[in-house]
Amino acid sequence: MFRQSGNSSAIFGNIREIDGRLRALERQLEGVGNRASTNAALVAESIGEAVASTLSSMGDRLRGRAKLVGGDAAKAGSYALRRLSAEVEDRPLIMLAVAVGVGILVGLSLQRTDDLSRRALLPGGSQGGAE
Repeated sequence: MFRQSGNSSAIFGNIREIDGRLRALERQLEGVGNRASTNAALVAESIGEAVASTLSSMGDRLRGRAKLVGGDAAKAGSYALRRLSAEVEDRPLIMLAVAVGVGILVGLSLQRTDDLSRRALLPGGSQGGAE
């Protein structure tokens, strides 16, 4: 029995040593986890800053290009308006005839679109055949 008691105290000693080592390992793992989460937060923040910076610079470049294109469009529109004004002054009757022709074409296309939409609403109108 004494021997069993000696074995028990040795086993309890080993268990206490294992328990101590497990607690130390747990504290180390908690430290590693805390450092990892802190590092992950820092990395996520730096990635967010990098993405924001990149998007900002891309936005600046696009705005610059849009201004160039907008300026070109304004110049083209201004040129077209000056040319049209000159044509109207030089040939008023021809320009009036062109305007009337364009108006008629637009009116006919709108009428056709209206007729097609009405036919689509009628029963059997969208089938395209006789009933």
